[in-house]
Amino acid sequence: MRTSARGGLAVVLRWCLLVAVLAGLTAAPARAAAPPAGPPGAPGEVRAAATAVEVPPGVTAGVAVFDRQTGTFTEQLNPRLRVRSASVVKLLIALDHLWNRGPGYTLAADDRARFDSMLRSSDDASASYYWSQNGGSAIVDRMVSRLGLADTAGPPAGYPGYWGYTALSAADTVRIYRYLLDSAPAPVRTLVMGDLRQSTRCGADGFDQRFGIPASFEGPWAVKQGWSGFGDTGSCSNTAAAAAGGGTSTTGGAAAGLGAADIDLTQRALHSTGTVGTGDRTIVAVFTLQPTNTSFGAAYTNLNRLVRSLNVPGGVRPAGTWFGTWGTDVRVRADATTASTALTRLPAGVEVLIRCEKQGQRVEVPPYVNDWWAYLPLYGGYITNIYVQSPDDQLPGVPLC
Repeated sequence: MRTSARGGLAVVLRWCLLVAVLAGLTAAPARAAAPPAGPPGAPGEVRAAATAVEVPPGVTAGVAVFDRQTGTFTEQLNPRLRVRSASVVKLLIALDHLWNRGPGYTLAADDRARFDSMLRSSDDASASYYWSQNGGSAIVDRMVSRLGLADTAGPPAGYPGYWGYTALSAADTVRIYRYLLDSAPAPVRTLVMGDLRQSTRCGADGFDQRFGIPASFEGPWAVKQGWSGFGDTGSCSNTAAAAAGGGTSTTGGAAAGLGAADIDLTQRALHSTGTVGTGDRTIVAVFTLQPTNTSFGAAYTNLNRLVRSLNVPGGVRPAGTWFGTWGTDVRVRADATTASTALTRLPAGVEVLIRCEKQGQRVEVPPYVNDWWAYLPLYGGYITNIYVQSPDDQLPGVPLC
């Protein structure tokens, strides 16, 4: 029994926690004006009808979703909102590095390793290397001119080395992906999109990258994520290296006299951009600014809820039920036992998709005891049900594995 040690007080506290969680899940979000549709995120659902973008309370969002098959936007919410790009600017750094290289050009082995790490694992040290070698803000200026970007500008005055402070919008991000998919030389497209399709679960700085697009849709997808303001090192990987240079994870204070690049450097930023569906059918660009007291797990959950509300043609929803979690550094394991391999660690308090559950090793986290384990398809492993926000050992409505 999960509540055996605390008696009546534990039961009351546990149910209070559940009520609070359910209240948070059902709180009315801010909405963009658009026709309503059915509930988002049904298992296996392919979204087709228009819907309203659901923006969690306290979150500022810029959203653009472009269907390449019809040549139309299916979602736009503040598409020209200019925010600090965090690691999304690595798309521009990569394209600039490859510009005018010629159709037969190939990256040297060390350059290729650095390039792949920057795009797949969002490695800041690699981005800082290219930023320094290729002219800093001149990279952004060149790409603005080449791609006809309307809202993009280099870092504000006083932050020349902070490439993550480059101003970017959802609309310009769609334009970047459209160039990459429709106009870029084939070798450039193959290299860049190939890396985005191989986005790693953990970033080089130890932050979990499987938020937004990867959390909300089955493959195929390709993503370039961004985060800023959550500290220098996450807990996703036990061997994560601290971020070097650049400043994707740098909070930064509000600066005076930013001129044309006047952007918010104070709130926490979490962005998910990329493509969804067969043939990269739909381009998705979602930028969020969240209050400075928002934990990474809470920001991750907010972004996931927003992305799940979007009309993304060709996007298939994964089967399962979303639950809140509690605890810090909760291990996701290869099987329902603490002796099995630890695949990763969850961001504290994040909401997770659970596909099924099964009985396994009896686990004790005083005062709780439970032998049921939940399978998380996003991570390909199990967590003990002790850390799932539910009053019972077994989870309601979740099938057996």
